[in-house]
Amino acid sequence: MAARRPHTPWSRSYGAFLKLALAVVLVRLAFAVILGSPIPGTHTLVHLPEVPLPHWAQGIRLGGKVTAEALTFALYDALRLATLLVCVGAANALANPSRLLKSLPGALYELGVAVVVALTFAPHLIADVRRLRAARRLRGRPDKGLRGLLQVGLPVLEGALERSVALAAAMDARGYGRTAQVPPAVRRTTAALTLGGLLGVCAGTYGLLTAEGGTYGLPVLLAGVAAALAGLWLGGRRTLRTRYRPDLWGTRAWLVTASGVAVAALLALAASRDPAALHPGVVPLVAPTLPLWPAAAVLIGLLPAFITPAPEAATDTRKEPTT
Repeated sequence: MAARRPHTPWSRSYGAFLKLALAVVLVRLAFAVILGSPIPGTHTLVHLPEVPLPHWAQGIRLGGKVTAEALTFALYDALRLATLLVCVGAANALANPSRLLKSLPGALYELGVAVVVALTFAPHLIADVRRLRAARRLRGRPDKGLRGLLQVGLPVLEGALERSVALAAAMDARGYGRTAQVPPAVRRTTAALTLGGLLGVCAGTYGLLTAEGGTYGLPVLLAGVAAALAGLWLGGRRTLRTRYRPDLWGTRAWLVTASGVAVAALLALAASRDPAALHPGVVPLVAPTLPLWPAAAVLIGLLPAFITPAPEAATDTRKEPTT
């Protein structure tokens, strides 16, 4: 990620997501220590003083025995959420919102705008905090601690509201939400294909995950995907959308996409063939192992770092004042 991070304000938000992921892990471990865990264990690490609770709070405890099994389970549980936060942070730091919108089909354009706005909210918020903290340091005012956070929070909130109003005005000026006139039969066909395709995807996925539906799971899933794609293609006819300088997919883009799909497919195959390798148990407490070929499959995700072009250096386009 560091090799292909663009020179944009939101590309520096990855560190904030790492800190948030670390905070999630620490909070989850603290809850496991203070509130206990339903996981039974025999390896006691420490025995904290337990606070007696009334009868209506049965099932909840404060303090008591802290076991290695409970802490290990809490750590595994927290790492899942922390990994999601790290992945979202990497996507925010690397993704280009304008290119993302250009790649979406017309039927998903309005939904894509909402998703892009939501994804770029946190990076812009972090960029505002960095800018305001730098301004306070230049003025000799505190920028750390509770006092600095409270005095920075109000300008950040004001900037977020102003950005929201400006975004709404820009979307309204560009005709966001306009739809074309299509025959009623086309609208009904689009709705039927999309809804039927989504139901088919759900039914096919359920069939693949259960032993009883192994025979019909894959055909139903493929039929659902085909119906959903046809519905999206027809739904794109209702969207009045023009493209300025369309973003064409080249060989590098397809290789990046294929690397992500390959990692997901190989890890799904590993989870189905050997679930214990990717989900180590805690009762009894055993040391986690490193499965070789799933670990090698993850390395395929490093392919974009070598095949994609390096980001262009940031240039200062501001002109010097003339006298």
